[in-house]
Amino acid sequence: MRLRGKLLLVSLTPLLLSLGLIAHVLRQQQQDLAERQEALVRASYTLAAENELRHYTALALSTISPLYNTGRNDPEILLEAKRRLSQLDYGPDGYFFLYNYDGVNLMHPRQPDLVGRNLIDLRDPQGVRVISDMIDKARQGGGFVAYSWNKPSTRVLAPKLAYVTSFERWHWMFGTGIYTDDLERVTSQLERQLNANVDTSVRWIAVAAVGSIVIILLSVLLIGLSELRAADAKLTLLARQVVSTQEEERAWLSRELHDGTSQKLVSAKLLTESALERLTTEGSSQPLLQRALARVNEALTDMRHISHRLRPVALDTLGLSTALRELGAEMCETAGLRFELVAPETSPDLPEVIKTTLFRISQEALINVLRHARASQVRITLERDETHGLTLVVSDDGQGFDSAAVAQHPRRGIGLRNMRERADAIGASFALVSHLQAGTLVRVTVPVDALRRLA
Repeated sequence: MRLRGKLLLVSLTPLLLSLGLIAHVLRQQQQDLAERQEALVRASYTLAAENELRHYTALALSTISPLYNTGRNDPEILLEAKRRLSQLDYGPDGYFFLYNYDGVNLMHPRQPDLVGRNLIDLRDPQGVRVISDMIDKARQGGGFVAYSWNKPSTRVLAPKLAYVTSFERWHWMFGTGIYTDDLERVTSQLERQLNANVDTSVRWIAVAAVGSIVIILLSVLLIGLSELRAADAKLTLLARQVVSTQEEERAWLSRELHDGTSQKLVSAKLLTESALERLTTEGSSQPLLQRALARVNEALTDMRHISHRLRPVALDTLGLSTALRELGAEMCETAGLRFELVAPETSPDLPEVIKTTLFRISQEALINVLRHARASQVRITLERDETHGLTLVVSDDGQGFDSAAVAQHPRRGIGLRNMRERADAIGASFALVSHLQAGTLVRVTVPVDALRRLA
């Protein structure tokens, strides 16, 4: 992922997560508040309804009690009691009803068609045995019953709360009720208002999120443009360095082949031709053939050096340890440095990409030592264990440098960056420690998971 994408991800992820969390908590709080408010409204409404029903029932009892207290049970007194109850009216949906203990309706001002019918087994849509439950509640001393009943003003079923009591001697159950569908409308209206408030808050959060995202995008764009210019400059410089290095390598290879190996092969050719001529004329060509053989041997040695510099054969055939030993011995012997290799006698079985990467890093480190360190000794250590993985250390006792200053300089530290990039490419860690008077140490650690992944 590019730097701009990383900056954008790092900036937007916490913002979006926090805003999403705020919106989620706001929704949860709204739901909790709505539930508590609905419960509070229901409790208040129910308490008010119960008190009102008790008041109506007390009013009815005050009207009927004088008749009941006479002790009479004749049809005339019962008819008068029914008449008085039927006249107690409080609004289009407020009335009293009367049943005997067998469930037969004795009086119903709003639904006269029910009078005389036995409704003991009547159930509402929720399965409540309305009349049976009312009779049981009344015979227990009175109480409240919730059920659904036809509402006179709308002629549809609606929830209702009734209070019932009894005249035990007459075997009557009577009561009155209040329809509670208004409560549902009130709670629905409260819920809609709460949802509207929460939606407004969420919209403001969304506006804030969009504004923040726009600001972040502009900031990332500006930073990205600045980084892009710097990266373009570094890339241009790196391209020039790569081209220059390639040209130097090609020029070196051309000179070596033309001035060294080619001349030796030409000399061997001429000597061989001269030997052939003498063989036919004089009969003695052994010295010329020996000189030709020496030239061919020199040419082969030069070719091995060139091949080894391009890609050491030992790396592919004998392993990393042997290749590092030959590399260090060759480079340090030429410069007059002492070289020491601490590594297993048999190179561990490593993936090709890891062997090549560690070899090239070692080669680059040794080149830096020969060019800049003025060292007297170089040491390469190669270790492997099951905990830390594979570790390569290249150290010298020469003159160090300020690694931070070199890393910031656009024209210096190309080799160090190459080593670091090679290590990053295989998932290894790269560390550099350098002191002006105590030498330099390069450490590359390939973790166990990278070894398994690249195997």
